[in-house]
Amino acid sequence: MKGECLIRFAVRDDAAGIASLSGQLGYPTDAAEVGARIELLETRQERQAVLVAVDSAGSAIGYAQIGTVDYVYHEAFAELMGLVVDVAHRGEGVGRRLMEAAESWAAERGLGVLSLRSNVVRADAHAFYERLGYERVKTQYSYRKALKGRRV
Repeated sequence: MKGECLIRFAVRDDAAGIASLSGQLGYPTDAAEVGARIELLETRQERQAVLVAVDSAGSAIGYAQIGTVDYVYHEAFAELMGLVVDVAHRGEGVGRRLMEAAESWAAERGLGVLSLRSNVVRADAHAFYERLGYERVKTQYSYRKALKGRRV
């Protein structure tokens, strides 16, 4: 059946597929960098995880990154840090399955809220999240500053 996939924690062998998917999201990177980051995150799975959707051949067709956010002024919550489904598999339920897995990850850790951010130009993504019951709670500006010679 089209769109069937397995959702699991990402491993280093998923790096090339995740790098390719990141490029589709507009964040180009390479497999070596992704592999190193996955290995680091594997040691932090209680606080942060990369969930990957793989097809029957074991190829990454989507991923979601989720983590715990702690503020002194607010109860801890989960934040979706990224979600992408391969363009060839969009509309097949892969994104919905990844979001369900992310929600389960958060609930298993006692987190009562899952928050996310979506670029204002991603109208399709906004509609997707709203279909899943997410509500837009605010609009804000995002600022960055490169530190110590790094690129933003």
